[in-house]
Amino acid sequence: MATPATSQDDVCQFCQIANSQSDTEILLSDSELLCFRDVKPGAAHHYLVITRTHIDNCKALREENIPTVERMAEMGRRVLEKNKVRDLEDIRLGFHVPPFSSVPHLHLHALAPASKMNVSSQLKYGPQSHWFITVEKALSHLRTRGKIK
Repeated sequence: MATPATSQDDVCQFCQIANSQSDTEILLSDSELLCFRDVKPGAAHHYLVITRTHIDNCKALREENIPTVERMAEMGRRVLEKNKVRDLEDIRLGFHVPPFSSVPHLHLHALAPASKMNVSSQLKYGPQSHWFITVEKALSHLRTRGKIK
């Protein structure tokens, strides 16, 4: 469900960041998205891309959200490049699947280098994780099913 960020201000820490009610350093932003460092990094480079408009999580996404997800992935790649990540094949871009979302506001994780993540990070963000869906898989579900199952 998408709602204006202002209706979630008091409870959603990411809405507070989106509304400049936090001292979080914004690394990239545009009219729809913003990006900042994850406070509990799972890799040497770990950034979050969030929507300015409150969307609960990836399960709330529908086919009409495909352009937003694509822009989130592009911003994730851009922040990695901006921070000198050279091997864009050794990255992880994706979402935690509820109930394993730490913050109930849609956020894309951009991590690198994926090959150097420790065991704990592999469990949370790795290819075998049941708690993490890659951006490619999320987009595939949205294109073929209209939602993320």
